[in-house]
Amino acid sequence: MEQEQSERGIGPEYLVAGRYRLRSKLGGGGMGAVWLARDTLLHRDVAIKQVTTTAGLDPDEARRVRERTMREGRNAAKLAHSHSIAMYDVALEAGEPWLVMEYLPSRSLAQAMNIADTLPPLEVAQIGAQVADALTAAHAAGIVHRDIKPGNILVADRGRELGTVKISDFGIARAKGDSADTTNGVITGTPAYFSPEVARGQDPTEASDVFSLGATLYTVVEGQPPFGIDSDSIALLHRVAKAEIYRPSKAGPLTDTLLHLLEPDPARRPTMAEARDALARVAMAGDGNVAHLVGSPVYAADGTIPAWAHRSTLLPDSRRRSKLVSSTQAGLPAVHQSTPLKNVPRPLGRLQWPPRPTKPAPGSPAPTVRDQVVAWAPIAMGVMVAILILAVLVAVIVLLAQP
Repeated sequence: MEQEQSERGIGPEYLVAGRYRLRSKLGGGGMGAVWLARDTLLHRDVAIKQVTTTAGLDPDEARRVRERTMREGRNAAKLAHSHSIAMYDVALEAGEPWLVMEYLPSRSLAQAMNIADTLPPLEVAQIGAQVADALTAAHAAGIVHRDIKPGNILVADRGRELGTVKISDFGIARAKGDSADTTNGVITGTPAYFSPEVARGQDPTEASDVFSLGATLYTVVEGQPPFGIDSDSIALLHRVAKAEIYRPSKAGPLTDTLLHLLEPDPARRPTMAEARDALARVAMAGDGNVAHLVGSPVYAADGTIPAWAHRSTLLPDSRRRSKLVSSTQAGLPAVHQSTPLKNVPRPLGRLQWPPRPTKPAPGSPAPTVRDQVVAWAPIAMGVMVAILILAVLVAVIVLLAQP
């Protein structure tokens, strides 16, 4: 049997560790491939992650790959949260570790953005509060995720769990006490969602997770990351290191909370628990009790599950996909900046009067007429109110002047 498997190679029907039968590939990237598999012992579907093969690697590099996989399994196994993908097992196949996880039929927020260019602020606030609650538990367990992005936030797209949100992929997460496997000045992650201090080469912390969550929520509510879109990772890293974000224009009631999460100075950011509570207040229009959100699906304003979350809403062949679905990268050089982050202007303080439409980020599409009308609407409204107040004052003066 093992000889037949070896000859056939890894693919559908391959039996991993004598227990997990592969069905189909769910996805893959630089860190490995994820398969839908059947647990032949417990008769349930699972997701099983095949890490990049160590065949052909030198012994030290192969050891690092295996250790990273085992670390991911250990870190994820520490969490038991309704908004985090559960870790079931680490299976050894031919000496290589495979991670066996909860299977959630779902689409990621990155995929959802191929259906809806942006998501409504109230839906994004719900998603953010639920993910922040799971990350609060991770931080309490001493785990920093380090790679929060739209592609790692899953939303169930069918069945009883339709609309349920879960954070996934602790592949580069690190727990307190883990030994470092990176070189000084070299960073790993997804540049569009880095915090400025990580882009500058500092070790990721709970505060950098808060920033990455803010960048992720900004992206799905605005349609692009806070530092814009750039296929040149190094150029993007330099913009991140400067900590100069594009002020949100579509976030509505979520704006102030987003900008607080995106504070340049990590010392001024909220904790993940504070971020969770602030997002819950936005999601529930003032009632910040996150207990009302935990375990619940995402709801649209009309009380239904949003259309973008349904599997029946097909994913289009969108040009935006290559721009917004970015993969985790390793070996990126840190950026040296002379300006301390505490001296970078705070995003909350970058208000202009009169307000002007937000300048589009490099690489983003030009604003439509509708976008420009929406951007100028607050000014027009302010002018109308001023005219009405002036008219009332004139009328009062005229009445008082009459004998």
